[in-house]
Amino acid sequence: MHIVITGGAGFIGKKLAATLLASDGIELQGMPKRRLDRLTLFDVVEADGLPADQRLQVRAGDITNADQVRALIDDNVDAVFHLAAIVSANAEADFDLGVAVNLDGTRHVLEACRHLGSSPRVIFASSVAVYGGHMPKMGHDDMWLNPQTSYGAQKAAGELLVNDYSRKGFVDGRALRLPTIVVRPGKPNKAASTFASSIIREPLAGEPAICPVSRDSVMYILSPRRVVEAFVHALTLPGDIFGPARMLTLPGISVSIGEVEAALARVAGRHVADRIEWKPDDHIQRIVSGWLPAFDAVRAKSMGFAADETIDEIIHAHIEDELGGEIR
Repeated sequence: MHIVITGGAGFIGKKLAATLLASDGIELQGMPKRRLDRLTLFDVVEADGLPADQRLQVRAGDITNADQVRALIDDNVDAVFHLAAIVSANAEADFDLGVAVNLDGTRHVLEACRHLGSSPRVIFASSVAVYGGHMPKMGHDDMWLNPQTSYGAQKAAGELLVNDYSRKGFVDGRALRLPTIVVRPGKPNKAASTFASSIIREPLAGEPAICPVSRDSVMYILSPRRVVEAFVHALTLPGDIFGPARMLTLPGISVSIGEVEAALARVAGRHVADRIEWKPDDHIQRIVSGWLPAFDAVRAKSMGFAADETIDEIIHAHIEDELGGEIR
């Protein structure tokens, strides 16, 4: 089995790659388990920090270049995880770049898969940013799409393409709407949600972190562990279980920023939580206040997708996975 991960140099791409390589095979429901023979990671930069494995191939390239994508997705590809994207604030600031990467890049991936003639499985990383406007306190599966950002619009368009290419039999697609991912390792990025990880990650590493929103602001979140589990699970599911809608919102948990602070104090100590510096930013606050605060992911749960139990669990997972179990 040959799998391609676009955006493979990102932290989710690398975690997904490590999980796939560590598995003893890929078991697609209703089919015999298949051995992973080849895993190709594609990104604008080469991925590093990956396990040494002869099945792994790392390639640098441009998702906006249709010829490069066509060369990447060759006749032996069985499945593609399409994670490559420009994050929300970047896509808002540079409209042309957002369209080129988030929309045209998705179309290039789907077209390359279409030309294989084998209907490979395509797992597309979408976002709850496809929702917007006057948000209810609890979202639901029948809620209409109303993105209020270019990023959200581009992800919604990508979902519709995945759905139509699947309807036509060109691909066997599934689009997963991701909640805000917490805790992201590394450094802050240009996403409006970057503080959601910073206020946990930096204090645990012995550094201060700025929180630009109020304690009563609420976020719908999911941990990296659960996201990777969701991607692998989506790969294994038969396409017909999705019915005519190949997109779904993943289960997450809703927490206020105050609850995050309290959990950090419980898990790591008050002195760690006190490293959060509260500096209100009206622009960020307006953005966060327009986010979906909660979602009743009945459909995804019925298909076997799962959320984290608590914010404490998410913090413990970050300490184990990224800090070697140590808190500074």
